[in-house]
Amino acid sequence: MKTKLIFLVVGANLVLLVLLAILYPRLMVEPGALIEAHQALETDCFACHTPFIGSRPAKCVQCHKPAEIGLVTTQGLSIAHERKLTPFHQDLIEQDCVACHSDHKGVQSFRPIGQFSHELLQVDLRGECNGCHRNPGDSLHRELVANCSECHSPQAWTPATLDHEQFFRFDEDHRTACATCHVEQDYSRYTCYGCHEHSRSNIREEHVKEGIYDYENCVECHRSGDDVEGEGDGHERRNADIGTLRSQTRQDLWERSRGEHDRHDEHKGREDDD
Repeated sequence: MKTKLIFLVVGANLVLLVLLAILYPRLMVEPGALIEAHQALETDCFACHTPFIGSRPAKCVQCHKPAEIGLVTTQGLSIAHERKLTPFHQDLIEQDCVACHSDHKGVQSFRPIGQFSHELLQVDLRGECNGCHRNPGDSLHRELVANCSECHSPQAWTPATLDHEQFFRFDEDHRTACATCHVEQDYSRYTCYGCHEHSRSNIREEHVKEGIYDYENCVECHRSGDDVEGEGDGHERRNADIGTLRSQTRQDLWERSRGEHDRHDEHKGREDDD
């Protein structure tokens, strides 16, 4: 008898709680404050939620029509001039709003927003990053024509999977911070003079005696920074007429290079760092 009474009391309380949650959801369930745009719905939980089911896209699209997202507000006012990167919503394979969006950003978060699932995009749109993302304006990306996916994944922008070895192979002597070689955050250029003991004049002398006059792009020959990588008579930077080079004295080569370099510096407005 006592056990039966306990079950009746517990059951009655559960029924009461359910009824109160349905009749007064804002008071019984407090997931947090709504965003500013939804504050008018503060006391109307069922504008977005269905009892025993929760929030569903069918509720969202009653106000946020996919064909108008990023183009007009829910009141029909044009926002096309704001250039929002949101019209991709029209091309989603599934309108699963709560997969990316949430509300109730109060102390008790109703639903943390996870990473955007690129699986929601149509297959032919998954590689068109600039349809949704603004192009980075830094020097590294400014002149690139490659697709973002060659370095970045749809799961996260960082860390990037840039294969640095296609430009320069790191070894034990050449593992350093980016700024050591790419000064002033300009990743479209690099310098080897920042940490090497070689001055510009020493580098010039070493290369000229080998018949190499175009030596500014170091990594073209020295793929990992090793001197021996560029050795050998067959090197493409060497003068095609190797016989002519061998007939010239070291002083001839030096004077020729010195004159060319001085003219180059005068043109560029740079000082020789001899």
